[in-house]
Amino acid sequence: MTHRVDAIIIGSGQAGPALAGRLTGAGMSVAFIEREHFGGTCVNDGCIPTKTLVASAQAAFVAQRHEDFGVTIGGSIGVDMRAVKARKDAIVAASVNGVANWVKGMPGLRVFWGHARFTGPHSVVVSGEELEADRIFINVGGRPVVPDWPGLKDVTYLTNTSMMEVDFLPEHLVIVGGSYIGLEFAQMYRRFGSQVTVVEMGPRLIAREDDDVSQAVQDILVREGIEVRLNAMCIGANRRDGHVAVSADCVEGAPVILGSHMLLAVGRQPNTDDLGLGVAGIACDQRGFIQVDDQLRTNVPGVWALGDVNGRGAFTHTSWNDYEIVAANLLDNDPRRVTDRIPTYALFIDPPLGRAGMSEREVRASGRAALIGKMPMSRVGRARERGETLGFMKVLVDAQTSAILGAALLGLNGDEIVHSMLDVMYAKAPYRVISRAVHIHPTVTELIPTLLQDLRPLS
Repeated sequence: MTHRVDAIIIGSGQAGPALAGRLTGAGMSVAFIEREHFGGTCVNDGCIPTKTLVASAQAAFVAQRHEDFGVTIGGSIGVDMRAVKARKDAIVAASVNGVANWVKGMPGLRVFWGHARFTGPHSVVVSGEELEADRIFINVGGRPVVPDWPGLKDVTYLTNTSMMEVDFLPEHLVIVGGSYIGLEFAQMYRRFGSQVTVVEMGPRLIAREDDDVSQAVQDILVREGIEVRLNAMCIGANRRDGHVAVSADCVEGAPVILGSHMLLAVGRQPNTDDLGLGVAGIACDQRGFIQVDDQLRTNVPGVWALGDVNGRGAFTHTSWNDYEIVAANLLDNDPRRVTDRIPTYALFIDPPLGRAGMSEREVRASGRAALIGKMPMSRVGRARERGETLGFMKVLVDAQTSAILGAALLGLNGDEIVHSMLDVMYAKAPYRVISRAVHIHPTVTELIPTLLQDLRPLS
């Protein structure tokens, strides 16, 4: 039997439920397909659970530094990993239930559980039922990359997904991958009490960032006792005496790192390899990302791709913006575009990195005349008061238009403060709007005007 509806949404990640709400609100009948659990990566094994764990790790770190603040604690400080996981699970469950109740309460929507596959350009099958619609929205997200490295099939390894089930303290966690996911877990588990080694194939951590940002992040992690191994060009693994032996072939250090557990954090890939996209004629690039235009339409009329699966953003906030773009064009006669948005994201170590717009490297490559301002966090009174003076703030400005081109704020509350610059960038206002503003004292943000008042030519 074939079920005919106005729209089909495949996947319940960030873009899916909100889009379902708009479509049903417009009077459409919607088939909502999910194969595992509501909420997608962000809710189940991404943003919400990891930031909950980061908060527990930060609490442990502050408790361990109690004497720095003149605080005395009777007895030793420990971490109950089962309690840490239970707290995380409770917060995740509340979020999942919230999404589920929201979706299930939408009029004209029916949830189908199972794995969807296209049987034609506007038809899919799920759990033996055939669905047809003139509008189909693909929102299936991604999963961790598991590379074909020597010996990897013979050892037990963790990914950011399976890490969510860990309720114990690894003795020595070897993290392969020195980018955003890997570094957040590195600091987190070091603060919980594990020995941690980060193995990175490249010459520096978080390679998409500027050199000074990468070096400062590495310095922050090394200060906390995390070992960083760079230039690991020949990675493999094998079992040895109940442990996992990770070969690194690094320039410095032993060629093999013996750990109790290994976490793979070497990237993510889209969940497009088993959707039947070829049957529907939907085009993908060489990496498996669905190709879309500036309004997230695929090459097949009436089919859109949102979220991580389209390769146009790898964040929850870009997925949400994808929903906004599709809804605006489809329902509001508002021609919003992907290229309207300014790249922005954060690295949620402590202190965090907040990024917006272009990096210094990108500005230099553009060849434009630019100004730069940079200030160490040690100059920020609020940071000194909090005992959190690591990092720096950096901003790039167009010398001719006075527009803010980009910012990197590595320091106390950097992930929040960066929005003060981001909003001015969206307003297309000159940097003087901030540099002449009066901010509250004592805050970290009050130093942003000072930073912008001391711009110098980018040599």
